Amino acid sequence: MLKGRESLVRLVGKRRRFLPNRLAILESTLNLCSDDHCNPLPVEKNLDPYDDRDIESSSSRKYVTCPVCSCRVNGEDSTINSHLDECLSRGTKRKLTQSTLLQLNFYSRSKDQPQSHVLKSEKKESSVGPGDGLMPSTVHKLPKDASCIENDEIICESLVECAMRPQKDCLFDALNHCERTNGASEICCSPKNKTSGMLVARDDLSGLILQTFIVGRKFSDEKELNLGERISLERDPTNVKDPNAIKVISADSECCKMLGYLPRELTKFLSPLIEKYCLSFKDHGFGCLVLLTKKYWILKGQPRSSQNCNSSMRKDDLVASLLSAYEDGSCPLLPDLILGIAGICARISSKAELLIWRAERLFFLNGEQDLSAFLLVDMGVVKYPTYSCIVSDQIFLDRNDLLAYEEAMEVAQLIDQALDEKDDKMILRCVSVADSHVQPNQCTTSESVPFFSCFSASWIYSKVVSLGVSFLERENRAKKERVFLSRYNDAVLLLKRLLNCYTRDGRRGYWTLRLSIDLEHLGYPSESLLVAEHGLLDPWVRAGSRMGLQRRILRLGKPPRRWKIPSFAESINRKITEVRIQGRPLNRETGMKSRFYGESGEQCSVEQLALEYYSGEGGGWQGVHSESGIWLTIFGLLLWDVIFSDVPNVFRTKFQTAPLDFGTDSFYILRQNSIESQLQKIQDGMGEEILITSWESHKGTSCNGVNWDRHSLAELRAAVTCIGGPCMASLCRHLAQDYRSWSSGMPDLLLWRFNSEYSGEAKLVEVKGPKDRLSEQQRAWMLLLMDCGFITEVCKITPC
Repeated sequence: MLKGRESLVRLVGKRRRFLPNRLAILESTLNLCSDDHCNPLPVEKNLDPYDDRDIESSSSRKYVTCPVCSCRVNGEDSTINSHLDECLSRGTKRKLTQSTLLQLNFYSRSKDQPQSHVLKSEKKESSVGPGDGLMPSTVHKLPKDASCIENDEIICESLVECAMRPQKDCLFDALNHCERTNGASEICCSPKNKTSGMLVARDDLSGLILQTFIVGRKFSDEKELNLGERISLERDPTNVKDPNAIKVISADSECCKMLGYLPRELTKFLSPLIEKYCLSFKDHGFGCLVLLTKKYWILKGQPRSSQNCNSSMRKDDLVASLLSAYEDGSCPLLPDLILGIAGICARISSKAELLIWRAERLFFLNGEQDLSAFLLVDMGVVKYPTYSCIVSDQIFLDRNDLLAYEEAMEVAQLIDQALDEKDDKMILRCVSVADSHVQPNQCTTSESVPFFSCFSASWIYSKVVSLGVSFLERENRAKKERVFLSRYNDAVLLLKRLLNCYTRDGRRGYWTLRLSIDLEHLGYPSESLLVAEHGLLDPWVRAGSRMGLQRRILRLGKPPRRWKIPSFAESINRKITEVRIQGRPLNRETGMKSRFYGESGEQCSVEQLALEYYSGEGGGWQGVHSESGIWLTIFGLLLWDVIFSDVPNVFRTKFQTAPLDFGTDSFYILRQNSIESQLQKIQDGMGEEILITSWESHKGTSCNGVNWDRHSLAELRAAVTCIGGPCMASLCRHLAQDYRSWSSGMPDLLLWRFNSEYSGEAKLVEVKGPKDRLSEQQRAWMLLLMDCGFITEVCKITPC
């Protein structure tokens, strides 16, 4: 996964089906929007043809028509609201063309109305004269692209009426017409000139075209249905469950194997007519079989060459098959069939969806929660901590600030969708748009409430640009042609812009490290070394990024570039203890996680193999494969009261699992006294007591980082006791000061063993497979733990 993609997915949350500013956002084309040969991409003028907003020029969008007095008013800010207040206060007569102010129809509708997402119906009058007696045909049409269509219509009345019309009326009307015409009728399994029920073919008044299902497949003799197979219908009067049953027989089979039955709703009318009028069935065969449910199959279409649809098809492929079957005319009754199974469907309008999304975002301040949170709390499924909400500052300064934030969120969703669809052109276009909004002298922090920066448009654009850097770097690695070397240049330009614009940001370490690496890829080792050296002077470069820059300086800064050995050389070159054990490998494939056979002969991972070694000949250690999980759980339990203490502006609702400044520098700064007081208690040996009290008081309550199910209280108590107060306090201090930098990359295994009832020792082990090596973040953790007094080592698994 690209660096930053996971956090962007969490930021976007549930994707919106309607993006009101999409067309305006993607109007401009910058240098990054280029094709494989670095030529500028053309601007897509109609990216969303089904957008229910009006498509006007950028100049006309600044002014809207007042629904009260019909005057043109500036609509970019609160001017329109003030104007409406004045109009209403002086009693100006409302326009007759608008029934209510809540309609907010400030823009004139385009003459070309977009196609609705709901199933639409079009009445087609018969071309024959009234004396022919043919019924008018009702054809229901599906949209070509159901993924991006927007319309405020909810239900098509004609469709509902058609779907709810009794099938027997349609059947009797058609049969009565045939009886009046010729006295006999032929029923075909061909979809020629079908309506929502049945209708007489215009070219053969003695025939009736029938659209129906095959049901009762579990009683059939054939497990699969073959395309183009000829069928016949046969009455089954001896059927104990339905004396009107009609079997579907395979006419091509020598043994006349049964394929299923016709639906009971049809046979109760059709069977008596077969006996009364001696109906014959003209066999047209059937084409593609479309699976609607596990027991329903549609007979439709003329024989054609295509693949059988089966129950193992992906949902998207099945939907595409249904739509294609309707569009090519082979199954015009598809809307009726769907509505018959699903019932009446409704959808909210795009304006209502926008309003709900905005309300949820303003209330929860994230993309991972929605209105269902209220229901989950009422049902007792989720329990949130108890804290006080002290609000003294607003997150968004004004309406324009909120609208800019929403527009940036749309760009984030567009690039997220483009990454899923592997649409490289759209990805580059989104990065270009975000880059155009990144301006010099910007900072993601404010002086009063710095942790509100993540709710600014500038911060979101910086995430999109940062993700674009990772995408450009990956594109260079995947495609080695010379033309793609320019992508490294693009990445370097973006990284320099980010570093120049965001001078106080925790991501500066990653940006600096990537800039140094990309410069080396382009063949500029001296510039790469200079960037790394300047990066070490930046207080925002920390943890693994700092370690990576230090190691790059030692590698690149050799004579004649640099003659003096840096002062940190001895520290980062410290030897980390290594232990090697052998294991019998299960797989040796490159790119796959290593698997081995354990002592019992069962398959296991390298971490489980290491646990077996340490519990036996490795020293009788107990332990868990935890990585960061157990540490974050212990941290949350030991500092629970500090995390949820009364601090202004960090709690805005009763549905938070952590304060808003959690993971920022403000967390430690605003609570320094209470944090240090709690850490002193832990250092003095009260950690186990605090852990037990917090567990018993808050078990099951949601808290960021705390996993109640993964580790038992006994395991947590053993870990805290054996680690000891000083080491535990030192580790918690680092997490409190910089949770974002140190919450990942911890060693795989936490091991402990007791020396007595109330004392013991602990060991932290990073496990590596045959082809794995320590990352910079993992190496930084190992050295930090050694400084804190922990026993650490690297366990390398080698195949025997």
